[in-house]
Amino acid sequence: MHKVIFDTDPGIDDAMALLFLHASPEVDLLAITTTFGNGTIETTTRNALYLAERFGIAAPIGRGAGAPLVGAAGDPPDFVHGGNGLGDIDIPAVLTRQPDPRPAYRLIIDLVRTHPGEIEIVAVGRMTNLALALREAPDIAPLVKQVVIMGGAFGINGVLGNVTPAAEANIWGDPLAADEVTGANWPLTMVGLDVTQQTRMPTPFLRALANEAGKVGRFIWEISRFYEAFHLKGGVDSIYVHDSSAVAYLLAPDLFETRRGSIRVVSEGLAFGMTIQKPADQSGPPSPWDGRPEHRICTGVDAEGLRRLYRSTLQLRSGR
Repeated sequence: MHKVIFDTDPGIDDAMALLFLHASPEVDLLAITTTFGNGTIETTTRNALYLAERFGIAAPIGRGAGAPLVGAAGDPPDFVHGGNGLGDIDIPAVLTRQPDPRPAYRLIIDLVRTHPGEIEIVAVGRMTNLALALREAPDIAPLVKQVVIMGGAFGINGVLGNVTPAAEANIWGDPLAADEVTGANWPLTMVGLDVTQQTRMPTPFLRALANEAGKVGRFIWEISRFYEAFHLKGGVDSIYVHDSSAVAYLLAPDLFETRRGSIRVVSEGLAFGMTIQKPADQSGPPSPWDGRPEHRICTGVDAEGLRRLYRSTLQLRSGR
């Protein structure tokens, strides 16, 4: 079993990834922690509570950071996820689920210390909660089994950022936090745009989920209408599989090709938010990458295998 903390900013693709985790019989979801990004922290926390209530997810939900380590949060990308973060579907005004009394970073610290060597963190939003946990309790890093991040763009096959030519959104939203997280001595893999844009879910695939995966599949179809429309405006006739790719790496890392090396994140200037890996086999003069731990980035993916895994996992939950 994977004992998982899911750090997220729901978000349409975040919701799809959360339901992927919840459907997997191999996952023990210990907590959901929220961060700003696809909405304000109020919106993303409300969405996490709503998803947990609607789909019977028992994990505690810790409200997390509402702004980056330095500066203010930018405006949420309403044009991607809708004004309510979930494609503008109807959401009840009142929810029965309430957040855990602990802030997200403290919930992370407590769970890691309670389950040393067992916790796997899947982080698909800004890295702020993880950075705050490390600042408060740097001793937790070697106690974490692994960290899987959806974030970054490393230029594999010419893939660039999606906020600027240099930066992917999750990293751009708090690059200082990302640099601190990638500098920590815990096993870490970044699943960036280099592979998430290689895997797409076209309309027939999403329609099949609606027909085959019960209420979860119908919900995914509903929220993905707004998301698909955004992609179509950009000339993409399907949706990119961003956050669910990080879950797929957790469940089936053999679907991915990876490269090891130290990682730095640019936190100022024109390349703000850019992620740069120095491959482990690359020599050179002294540089800011020296002394940093080696981590993995994903460089290739079996896209069809990932889609099969997603579909079969949701079908399993629905009883088909």
